Amino acid sequence: MAKDIIERAPFKFDHTLYDFQKNYYYIQKYKAEDHKGRYLYWDKFRWRIDKEDDPLIAWWAVKWSRQVQYKIIPYTDKYDEPFVFCTPDTLQAKLHKITQFSAEDLAPVNSVKRHYLISSLIMEEAISSSQLEGASTTRRVAKDMLVSERAPKTEDERMILNNYLLMQEVKRTKNEELTIDMILDFHSIATKGTTQNGVVAGEFRQDNEIVITDGMDGNIVHQPPCYTELEDRLRTICDFANTDHTGEDGTMFINPIVKGIILHFMIGYEHPFADGNGRTARAIFYWFMLKNKYDYFEYISISKLLKQAPVQYGKSYLYTEIDDNDLTYFVYYQIDIILRAIDDLLEYLTEKSREFEEMTTLLQDSSIGYQLKFIQKDIIKKAIKNPGRVFTALEVAADYDISPNTARKYLNEMVNLKLLASYKDGRTISYIAPANLYEILKS
Repeated sequence: MAKDIIERAPFKFDHTLYDFQKNYYYIQKYKAEDHKGRYLYWDKFRWRIDKEDDPLIAWWAVKWSRQVQYKIIPYTDKYDEPFVFCTPDTLQAKLHKITQFSAEDLAPVNSVKRHYLISSLIMEEAISSSQLEGASTTRRVAKDMLVSERAPKTEDERMILNNYLLMQEVKRTKNEELTIDMILDFHSIATKGTTQNGVVAGEFRQDNEIVITDGMDGNIVHQPPCYTELEDRLRTICDFANTDHTGEDGTMFINPIVKGIILHFMIGYEHPFADGNGRTARAIFYWFMLKNKYDYFEYISISKLLKQAPVQYGKSYLYTEIDDNDLTYFVYYQIDIILRAIDDLLEYLTEKSREFEEMTTLLQDSSIGYQLKFIQKDIIKKAIKNPGRVFTALEVAADYDISPNTARKYLNEMVNLKLLASYKDGRTISYIAPANLYEILKS
C-alpha cells in the first residue's frame, strides 16, 4: 500500500495534541513552508529540522500553520472527505512570476519574427504527452509524420497524432464550458485507434479493476472511486470548473492557474478511463489555461518535464491523498514544472532570436536578400545548417501556419533563384537544399 512507498506522518492533525502556549516557540518557528520555501511532507520534513527540536511537535506546528490557511473546495474523496489547498507566500510569488509572463513575451505582436520563434513549438506537447504515456517513437519521426500528414504506422505514432489533434480540439473549445461530453470527446480523440489496457475511446471504465501501482514492486498507491459514481463525480468537477472563482461578490477566489492544476488532479484522481487518463487530465488543464486567456500555454510543454521525473509526478498525487487531501503538494509540483517549462521556452526563444539575427545579417549582404519573404529566409537558415535537407510544401505549410499553395509558391520562387533544387518524388514535388548554399548567397 501507499505507506510502503512513503513514510506516513506519525499522527493525524489535532490542534489539542500539544499545548499551544507551551509550544508557542514551535508555532512561531515552523510555518507552512520551510526556510527555503519548500512545502514538505513528513518523510522529508523530519530530516530538515534543527537537531535540538522535537520533530513531532515541529510537524504539529507546520500542520497548524497550514490548517489555518486551508480553503475547502466542493469536491470530496471516495470517503466523502473534502479536498483542501492553501497558497503560502512562496507559492504566491511563483504564481505572480507566471502571470507576469505573457504571449507578448514570445515576440513582438503581429511580427513575422513571432512565426519564426514558435514554428516548431506547436507539436511539442503532442509528442511529449504521448511519450509520458509510453509512446516510444523518436521525436524526428513524430514530427515528420505530423508535418507530412501521413497516416501513423504504429500505435506509438497513433498516440502522438491523437495528442496533436487533441491540442487542436482544446484550442477550438476554449470558450465553451466544461461538460461530461467534452471530457469524453477529449478522451476519444486521445485514444482513438489505440488498444492499451483494453481502452474504449470515449467510454468510461466499467469496473473497479483499475489500480495505480508504484511501478516497482506492484504496491497499490491509489484505487480510484467506484465506477458507478463516475458520472455524478465528474458532474461535480464540471460544476467546479464552470463556477466563477474570481472572488467578486464575496465568492471564493482561486487563482486560475491553481484552479487549472486542481482540475488536472481531479481527473487523475477519478481515473475515469481504462487508459488515457493522464492525457485527458493534461488536456483539461490546457483548456482551462487557454479559456482564462493564458494564450502562451499553447507553446509550453509540461509533459516534456513530467516525463523526465514520472516518480515525482506520482508522489505529488500521493502526498495529497495521504495528508488530509491537501492539494497544495500537487499544486507546488505543477507550478515548479510550469516555471521550468517557461525557462525552457525562453532559452529556446533566445537561441532562435540569435539565429534570426545571424540570418538577417547574412542576407543583408546578399544581392537577393531584399527579394525574399521572411519564411523563405527561415528556410534558408535551416538549409544552410542541413545541406541536402528536403522540404515539402506540406511541411512548410504546417511549420509556418500558411496554406500549402502559398508554401509551394515560396519554394518555387527559391528554385528560380537557385536557392533550392526541385525534383519529383512520386506525385509529390520535393525541394532539396544545395550543399553550397552559403557560397551562393555570398556570391
